[in-house]
Amino acid sequence: MMKFHILTLFPEMVQQGLATSILGRAAEKNLISIDAVNIRDYTQDKHGKVDDYTYGGGAGMLMQAQPVYDAYRSVAGEKKIRCVYLTPQGEPFTQKKAKELSGEEELVLLCGHYEGIDERVLEEVVTDYISIGDYVLTGGELPAMVMIDSISRLLPGVLNNDVSAEYESFQDGLLEYPQYSRPEVWHGRAVPPVLLSGHHGNVDDWRKKESYKRTMRRRPDMFAKFDESQLTTKHDRKILQQAKEELRQEQESAEEA
Repeated sequence: MMKFHILTLFPEMVQQGLATSILGRAAEKNLISIDAVNIRDYTQDKHGKVDDYTYGGGAGMLMQAQPVYDAYRSVAGEKKIRCVYLTPQGEPFTQKKAKELSGEEELVLLCGHYEGIDERVLEEVVTDYISIGDYVLTGGELPAMVMIDSISRLLPGVLNNDVSAEYESFQDGLLEYPQYSRPEVWHGRAVPPVLLSGHHGNVDDWRKKESYKRTMRRRPDMFAKFDESQLTTKHDRKILQQAKEELRQEQESAEEA
């Protein structure tokens, strides 16, 4: 079981957001545990305050060090559990990072609010600074839920079909290929014939080719990082070249239209 501890001012928000669907079932099966810790429970202020003005002036309030530190210690005790602070100043969260973090037995996710958290407690307990994107949210709760969802689906038994996690977007540095279900024709759009052929080799080749094309079309930045040297067979290199040529032809046709 992987244990997630979320340090937050809004535990109900986190608990409700993670209690349904795949994650809810995973928790019921004891594959993961979700522990939402209310930082406000650890303040020493008689009025329940956890924030104060910043030294040096400036707009907004700052979460104080003491309640954050005590909330962390209530979870970690004397252990040093890996602690992620959700912040737009952190490194981008990626599938690679999700895979890395899925190897932890326990993980603390620290959710800031207001103008952030006193730097001193961050230096004391935080091991990773992670961002889910270059934009600002009102707090770290939504990013924490995003991370827990992404990490949990990589754990054994969480998905009904564990193989599916291996072929999703980003898993091999590429976007996932297009997928289709019944009916065979919908609004005049037919399922690609190769998917109806029953020829597994041809289906696999088509999926690889479409994965290349989709990545080149939608995420050229991602494809630029794709290591073509990992294609060790002549057949695999041929599929990539076909994808590039087909995409070039499609783009030329679109320009002419």
